[in-house]
Amino acid sequence: MPSLNWQKSSYSGGPESNCLYIATAPDGTIRLRESDAPDTVLTTTPGPLAALLETLSTTGRSRVRG
Repeated sequence: MPSLNWQKSSYSGGPESNCLYIATAPDGTIRLRESDAPDTVLTTTPGPLAALLETLSTTGRSRVRG
């Protein structure tokens, strides 16, 4: 398997330096890993990841509004 081009999330690097990395594999799947557990890789496809991010974004907005 070719090596993946991991990119660090722009939201990473807080006070504890926990970082989230994302890469697209040659088969079109998306891979996610954390800096504190780089050998654990989650695999998904664009549709489910977009749905998760939309849900998290919507949930966050509703919490801010009260």
